[in-house]
Amino acid sequence: MIELATAGLLQLRFRQHSPEQPDYSSRAGAGQVQAVQYKSPRRCQTTFYTKNMAKAPVCGWTLEEAARGRGALRIAGLDEVGRGPLFGPVVAAAVILPRGCCLQGLTDSKQLSGKKRNELDAAIRLNAVAFAIAEVDAETIDRINIRQASLLAMRRAVEQLAHCPDFLLIDGRDTIDWGCEQQAVVRGDAISFSIAAASVLAKVYRDRLLVELDGAYPGYGLARHKGYGSPEHMAALERLGPTPLHRRSFRPVAQAMLRFE
Repeated sequence: MIELATAGLLQLRFRQHSPEQPDYSSRAGAGQVQAVQYKSPRRCQTTFYTKNMAKAPVCGWTLEEAARGRGALRIAGLDEVGRGPLFGPVVAAAVILPRGCCLQGLTDSKQLSGKKRNELDAAIRLNAVAFAIAEVDAETIDRINIRQASLLAMRRAVEQLAHCPDFLLIDGRDTIDWGCEQQAVVRGDAISFSIAAASVLAKVYRDRLLVELDGAYPGYGLARHKGYGSPEHMAALERLGPTPLHRRSFRPVAQAMLRFE
C-alpha cells in the first residue's frame, strides 16, 4: 500500500505586484481621505485584472468586442503617462481604432523599445479613426494633486476627439467625468489594443517633449530620465534647485526649494 504524504503538496500563491514609481506627492492625500469613487453601475464598470486572474495577459480585442456586444460603436481607449516624475506635465491620450485594426506588436508601451514605440506611434496616427493627446502642467498638478490631474488630462483628450465615443476603456481604477458608459481596467494597457494605443501615443509625446525641455533647462538630464527621480536628477536638484516646471508639491522638489529660498 502506497501512502501519499499530503503535507507540503499545497503551495500558496501570493499575488505579485509590478513595481511602481514612488508617489512623491505631498498633497495627494493631505488633509483628506482620497477614496476611489466610481460612477453608477449603470454607466460604468470596473474590472480588476491580477496575475491570479490573468497570469500572462495578452493584448487583444476582448474588451472591445464585449463593449460592442453591449451596443457600443465608437470605443475609445485612454491612458496617461507621467504620474511619477518630479518634472513636467502629465500626458494622456485617447484613441479610437477601427474594428480589427492590425498593429503588429502593439501592447503596453512600457514593454516596448523606443524604436518600436516610435514605429507604432506613426502607425496608430495613420490608422486610427480618431486620436487626441492632452497634458496638464506642473502648476495644475500642484494645485489639484496628481491623481485629479491625470483624470483631467484624460477628459481633455476625450474632449478633443474628432468623433465622440460612446464607450471608454480606461487604464487604471478610475473612470472620468464623461457622459458615456465606461470601464476601468487595471493593467488595461497590456490587455486592450485601444488602451495600448493610447499608452503609446502618450508615452512618445511626453518623451519627445522632455527631450525638447532638456534644451530649455540644461543640467538636469531630462532627456535621459524624462523627469523621474533618478540619482542624476536628484543630484541636479541639489546643485541647481528646482525649475518653474518642477512639481513643487512633490517631496524631493519641496525639500530642494527650502535650500534655495
